[in-house]
Amino acid sequence: MVMKRIRIQELGEQIQSEVLLKGWVHKIKNFSQFAFVLLRDKTGIVQLVLDDEEMIKGLKLEMAVEVEGKVVVNKTTPEGVEIQVKNMRTVGKTYYDLLPFSINQRQMNAALETQLDHRSISLRRPNKRAVFKVQEEIVESFRNYLRGLGFSEIHTPKIVASGTEGGSEVFTVNYFDRRAFLAQSPQFYKQMMVGAGFEAVFEIGHAYRAELHNTWRHLNEYVSLDIEIGFIENEEELMDLEEGFIKYLFKHLQETCSRELKMLGKDLADINEIPRIPLSEVQQILLDGYDKKSPVGNIDAEGEILLSQYIKEKYKSDFVFITKYPAAKRPMYTMPDDKGEGMTKSFDLIYKGLEITTGGQRIHDYQMLKENIIKFGSNPEDFDFYLETFKYGMPPHGGFAIGLERLTMKILDLENIREATLFPRDLNRITP
Repeated sequence: MVMKRIRIQELGEQIQSEVLLKGWVHKIKNFSQFAFVLLRDKTGIVQLVLDDEEMIKGLKLEMAVEVEGKVVVNKTTPEGVEIQVKNMRTVGKTYYDLLPFSINQRQMNAALETQLDHRSISLRRPNKRAVFKVQEEIVESFRNYLRGLGFSEIHTPKIVASGTEGGSEVFTVNYFDRRAFLAQSPQFYKQMMVGAGFEAVFEIGHAYRAELHNTWRHLNEYVSLDIEIGFIENEEELMDLEEGFIKYLFKHLQETCSRELKMLGKDLADINEIPRIPLSEVQQILLDGYDKKSPVGNIDAEGEILLSQYIKEKYKSDFVFITKYPAAKRPMYTMPDDKGEGMTKSFDLIYKGLEITTGGQRIHDYQMLKENIIKFGSNPEDFDFYLETFKYGMPPHGGFAIGLERLTMKILDLENIREATLFPRDLNRITP
């Protein structure tokens, strides 16, 4: 009978049992007659005790091995158990003279760029991989939360005929005999799906921005968590929806990622009600409290940091919605605010000093949208495929998008967004 593989995190239930483990050699302490070897799999690390010189001979860090042995209690080890090894077999040989950096030391001794150059090696460190377990659960909670509310998941094209956000921040693609672009967002398509009868949709997919930024918070390819919902009353419903998701997310992470959060030194508190402040008031707060002047119709990166300090002190919140942005600073499909001249029914969500969300109510009237496209200097004929939906009874609707890597970075207080990206694409990096 073939022995079934056991994961390291399951060993506490296997005391005095014979088990089969599979993983990588994480650390070796060789004492000639016997050796302690730390074995690593995706769920944890366990100590092996080897007293067979033939098994010890030739052992090398990061070998992939299969181990058969007996589980015994050892309360001095992190797992509370160790394995008395009876047989070990190498299933993945190593072909290196020197590792590019240490995998088993407490501190990482390599710069971030070096880690990214050898990404599949740096991710063997449990604390680096823990970031992506948290990110996996962010995506899972987003999907579960919205499905529970009756949303449909969609998958839209990433090769498109025109940019959705306007401007020149698009990547061009040679598409047979014509020029195409990489999608900046699924904006047009998610609105079209609302109008097609799906009513409430979400998408988890890549977005592309040809921005000439090379900072700790920018990527040229990122994962966008997008929502669009029809038959809304106003943008307040959208902020309610996102606030509900954030609260759901934090509880979900507390339940599913306790090991990873502990490894990364993070303790997630419950989320209080998120303040909502118009942009004009935010700018005044920054001016009065910090002598900080803001750009017209927005706040800059420094302003986001200062505002978050203010919100933390006054509201005990890491989050704040900034509302009522001017029309000139929002895309052409954004609904004007009938209560504020030149303002829109739009918002950003700032989290720990960084914008992670942009959203708002959209224009749903065909004639009004067509006029706004012209006002923004574009030709409505270029958007016929998009505008068609609006001719046939488009309901009031709106949505928002969350940057997955930014959200991950801020939840875990990482210093650079590339740490929250498996294979970053930025101004300088397109490999690995």
